[in-house]
Amino acid sequence: MSVLLATIAIGLLAGVLGAILGLGGGVVVVPALQFTLPHLGHPISISQAIAISQFSVLAVGLSGAAAYLQQGLVRARTGYLLSPYTILGGTVGSLLGLVLPARAVATVFALLLLYSAFTLVRGLRRVEAERASGPLMLPAMTFAGVMSGLLGIGGGTVQVPVMNLLGGLPIRQAIATSTFIMGLTAVANALIYQAGGLLDARLACAVALGVLVGARAGAGLQKRIPDRALKIFFSLLLVFTAAQLLIKYWGHA
Repeated sequence: MSVLLATIAIGLLAGVLGAILGLGGGVVVVPALQFTLPHLGHPISISQAIAISQFSVLAVGLSGAAAYLQQGLVRARTGYLLSPYTILGGTVGSLLGLVLPARAVATVFALLLLYSAFTLVRGLRRVEAERASGPLMLPAMTFAGVMSGLLGIGGGTVQVPVMNLLGGLPIRQAIATSTFIMGLTAVANALIYQAGGLLDARLACAVALGVLVGARAGAGLQKRIPDRALKIFFSLLLVFTAAQLLIKYWGHA
């Protein structure tokens, strides 16, 4: 029972942070499951954690997007145009996640988080939308899908900076639209991990329950937080998570 309660608590935290920051919650769920469950006598591999995280991504996408649609923050047309690229990338990433070694997956995860934090802190000047949408945005969103499927992170760590810095969407609309897209992407990803035999349905449902509650609360809190604070908090969370993963998988190399 303690394992289930801990998993629900992880889902609650992931849901709140995921909805506030436009993430699928995977940046919380994957490392939290890896670091918490072994102490409760339930060891779990990073691939199993990623499979469970795909359900948290789906739950954040459904719950958070519903709230953001009510607030009028979702650019639905942008979401529908970009989601086929993230779904294609997610399928590729999920298949890679079934065969790559755990250390390689964790290292890619950490490097992606650090790069996303760097781009937000640096505050790269936005490329004009007309120029960026074709040559840069579509490959970037496909890459976001690959990372979503491979790492169980929803793709928000790439999607939010891309839509904000390259696409010109205000940070709140970028977060809301990312949340909308990730729900569509997570369906295919979850099915692939299920077919690969990596999904623990009991833990996945526990995470999803926590995420559904947390995401609704997070979507309501987000509008009260200043834009600058959102970017700083987002970046610090990414750096902390990356450091924890690198320590876990390379600390005793």
